[in-house]
Amino acid sequence: MGRCKLITDMGVGCIAVGCRKLTLFCLKWCLRVSDLGVGLIAMKCADMRSLDLSYLPITEKSLQPVLKLRNLEELILEGCPGIHDDGLATLKESCPSLKVLNLSNCQSVSHVGLSSLTSEAQCLQQLILSYGSTVTADLGKSLHKFLGLQVVRLDGCMVTCSGMNAMVNWSAHLKELSLSKCVGVTDDCLSLLVQTQRELRKLDITCCRKITYASINSITSSCSFLCSLRMELCSLVSRDAYLLIGWRCQNLEELDLTDNDIDDEVLLAISRCSKLRILKLGVCSKITDDGLKHIGRHCLNLTEIDLYRSMGITDAGIAEIALGCPALEMINMAYNENVTDVALISLSKCPRLKALEIRGCPYVSSIGLSAIARGCRRLTLLDIKKCYNINDNGMLSLAQFSPNLRQINLSYCSVTDVGLLALASINCLQIMTILHVAGLTQSGLTAALLACRCLMKVKLHVSFKSSFPESLLSYIEARGCIFQWRDKARQQIGILCFK
Repeated sequence: MGRCKLITDMGVGCIAVGCRKLTLFCLKWCLRVSDLGVGLIAMKCADMRSLDLSYLPITEKSLQPVLKLRNLEELILEGCPGIHDDGLATLKESCPSLKVLNLSNCQSVSHVGLSSLTSEAQCLQQLILSYGSTVTADLGKSLHKFLGLQVVRLDGCMVTCSGMNAMVNWSAHLKELSLSKCVGVTDDCLSLLVQTQRELRKLDITCCRKITYASINSITSSCSFLCSLRMELCSLVSRDAYLLIGWRCQNLEELDLTDNDIDDEVLLAISRCSKLRILKLGVCSKITDDGLKHIGRHCLNLTEIDLYRSMGITDAGIAEIALGCPALEMINMAYNENVTDVALISLSKCPRLKALEIRGCPYVSSIGLSAIARGCRRLTLLDIKKCYNINDNGMLSLAQFSPNLRQINLSYCSVTDVGLLALASINCLQIMTILHVAGLTQSGLTAALLACRCLMKVKLHVSFKSSFPESLLSYIEARGCIFQWRDKARQQIGILCFK
């Protein structure tokens, strides 16, 4: 029931009384549900295993009955402003069956409140404290009692060296550690931690801007089982450190090197990771088709590749990926002026392709998009914003050959009422962004909105709002569609369109 903002304690109480065998209940963003409603759920639904109370205005009063649920395995309290140390200290019980606890965005909960909430949770396996209080030595020490802990996420937290060092002597064998955007992570504390957590499978050090070659050397030499490494924008890590990843981490299935100092030699080393499924190389200005050739010829299991704003890539590099990676499901080539219809025609040979992002590629046209529509019948997501040469012909091909399309952004395209109406005939279409499409009229847009019966969200320019009858907007909203109105000025087109 996430985001059902009109639901109150009365409605939740009716569900609690009538559906006593519930095992999973999500009330995320149900802002009118309070301690009373949550307490009723806890008292009436004894079999509850998963309870999501994110962003609810609740306090420790409702947690007391919740923690008495003997079968509860997952409790999500993300962003609950009424949850704090003082209130949690009054709790008399903890839930021994709890395996997953999410306290992200609960900045008033420190190691004191955490200890109160988990005093009997000896089975805890996942602990999520992202964007919460500072990771201190006391917090690190409080985690030692959880011998079965496998996943710890501290994204966005202020991390102290003493806090990281307190984690070093854990008896638990972590499988996943996430330190994305953690201020305070240094080479010394990270190196020491990974040397004691050699069974790590997933590590996220995105935007840890103080780490250098030393950290990567420790990670790659200590964590031989690593299958996922995310390290976007680690700006102090030198090029040679990335070579170590290719040489030592042969089990990698996911690698994020977005906005880092890598080149074709690094891609050659990474191509040794033959199990790679997800590779992100966005904003890597030094890579070219020569490096991408090695990926296409050796990483044959690749399903996702991100080349966002990697301007050294051309049609030839995309052709290597399309030829060597037939299981490809997602590719992002946004804002690359070197990509043309030739690249799209190459990708049309990837029948499993589901997501294609080519916004800001001014030299692709309806010819290439039509090839994608014919060859990639599983397409569900398409971003063609600022593809000025895509017109009604492309929309007609999508209408004919892409029955699974669910989301499209066609802002700034050369589409008219004819193309939009054709698009509206796709039964699965749920999300559309239509900003600054000069060829559309108010009547054409109205007809398309009425025809697209499964639409859940549409983003339009605010200038259209006053031209629609209020009754029309109410009717479409009653079908479950959310309007998002934008007042962005039209950006100037700096490239000539061709016929």
